[in-house]
Amino acid sequence: MLSIILQAAAGAGLAKFGGAIAAALAAMAAAMGIGRIGGNAMEAIARQPEAAGDIRANMIVAAALIEGVALFAVIICLLAVVL
Repeated sequence: MLSIILQAAAGAGLAKFGGAIAAALAAMAAAMGIGRIGGNAMEAIARQPEAAGDIRANMIVAAALIEGVALFAVIICLLAVVL
């Protein structure tokens, strides 16, 4: 398995391979972060249903910030692949 990855990296250049791996890691980390925010928000709403509006608003803001950072990271990584 490692030899296949190394052959692919040697053919495409290490910068392109690294950029592709980093973009995938950034997308996976963002997905895990947003999933965690959603799960914790559901638990908090289940414990205190009267605070659902405030919890939902804070969840949306936090998810938007994570999504923005992830988009920035993916763009930087793809620029490393293209340039």
